[in-house]
Amino acid sequence: MSASTGGMNSSIQPYPLLRSLYQPVAAFEELSRGEPNPLAVFLRYSLWLLLLPPAFALIGGANFGWRVGAQQPLFLPPGELWLISAGYFLVLVFGLFSTALISRWMAATYAANASFGRHLALITIVGEPLAAASVAHLFPDVLVQVLVLIPTAIWSMRLLYMGIPIALETPPERGMLMASSLLAWLLVAVVSLLGVSMTLWVMGTGPLLGV
Repeated sequence: MSASTGGMNSSIQPYPLLRSLYQPVAAFEELSRGEPNPLAVFLRYSLWLLLLPPAFALIGGANFGWRVGAQQPLFLPPGELWLISAGYFLVLVFGLFSTALISRWMAATYAANASFGRHLALITIVGEPLAAASVAHLFPDVLVQVLVLIPTAIWSMRLLYMGIPIALETPPERGMLMASSLLAWLLVAVVSLLGVSMTLWVMGTGPLLGV
């Protein structure tokens, strides 16, 4: 299997990644035939997906306000909106790279391919439905987010379980265990993030919840 030296190879060009939404098996098979450059993966594709949720949240919060259970929407000053959106972006970048690193660390245990580029591309593909569904942030109502993002999260989990055996070339039973381990990490990370966010909000960073 030849390594890519000049950037991404054809297995992770934008078209196959977009095709993962409706032909995921073909996209994962293409990824398994190459060794993508991690920096090229991030700059050419992951970065733009990661920018979508904070951008939508910024636009939605500025125009409609946040609806978090109160009768009236919560409007924040522009400076706070930008700060929160920037923090949102940084958290997503950290989540992408930390998950890819943990996935690569698990590779030896589950006899999977250890190419960091593959792991980064795989996590990017798995997160693509969530990035697309973040358009729901344009109307930041809690109910809307639940109705849109929970089914999309299930879709992404399906891609994770489907993609690991194919893209990382590991037996299906080991791929299932590896996907479950990664999912456990992601759930812990999400719960921890919610706890940190609530703590910061109660302390006055972000919306004042009055609790």
